[in-house]
Amino acid sequence: MRVIFFGTPGYSIPVLSSLFDAGHELLTVVSRPEKPAGRGRRMESPPTVEWAREHGIPVLQPTSLHPPEVIARFQALKPDVMVVAAYGLILPAKILAVPAKGCLNVHPSLLPKYRGSSPVVEALLHGETVTGITIMLLDEGMDTGPIVAQEMCPVLDEDTSESLTTRMFERGAALLARTLPAWHAGELEPVPQDDSLATYSRLLGKSDGKLDFTLPTKQLVDQVRALIPWPSTYTHWNGKILKVLQAVSLTKNAANAVDLSGSSPGKVVSLKSGKKTSLAIVTSDGLLGIKDLQLEGRKSSDDKTFIRGHADFLGSQLPS
Repeated sequence: MRVIFFGTPGYSIPVLSSLFDAGHELLTVVSRPEKPAGRGRRMESPPTVEWAREHGIPVLQPTSLHPPEVIARFQALKPDVMVVAAYGLILPAKILAVPAKGCLNVHPSLLPKYRGSSPVVEALLHGETVTGITIMLLDEGMDTGPIVAQEMCPVLDEDTSESLTTRMFERGAALLARTLPAWHAGELEPVPQDDSLATYSRLLGKSDGKLDFTLPTKQLVDQVRALIPWPSTYTHWNGKILKVLQAVSLTKNAANAVDLSGSSPGKVVSLKSGKKTSLAIVTSDGLLGIKDLQLEGRKSSDDKTFIRGHADFLGSQLPS
């Protein structure tokens, strides 16, 4: 098929690569414009743009999809289908009308659940054990188009937003590869979504990472997992931001081994096993084990290294 691909971040590359490997004619890769990155604030190309250039695929990076000249460029390419995987903008009606076989979107949730921009984060925040990939036919709404194909994907205990997103788009690439031939042949009938079952994800800000230790331990663990790599979860200690990069829910045996009488949520306690000491924070219903953390202005470290450099952290009271 003659394909125009829309995608920006690195985790959409497996979808792009699968189109290339299957022998489809990639007419152009459409991505967001360059933006400054790093301490030097140098302009940096999106990962999909780098991939396209390495493979000799033309690139388009319009600042807007609405100008008539931009729409005309897409029309001139005469694509059979457009494929979207984490592009970052809603495609206007005049763009959606360009391809003969419509515009297919690879969305990392089991639609109509978790429509919107951060479905993987939302699934982890809600403690889901199963999520999935949906290939849908785009319309003008926010992930409201009919479903062409779906596949479930388990959520692993060790998953973060980063690892789960990566794995889901890899599965999405495989699902798309299986779906496109039948779609091209007209053998698939899109199924309308049940809007009454729709739920939505939301745009996240840094404030979403603030930890409240009056919450249950499981909810805090899910928050830590969900907000990696951004914006990360954090608390404050000695007037500085303290990021919590990895945390676990401790077993009842571990919690029972510590005298928590008089300890309020946010109290930092130590757990000893032989000569080893590890960190935990009192929550509303037990202990949150801290595995990796990072104090503002310092490098990240595991709990044992952090204790060696900040012995006064033990016994401190963190805000909730």
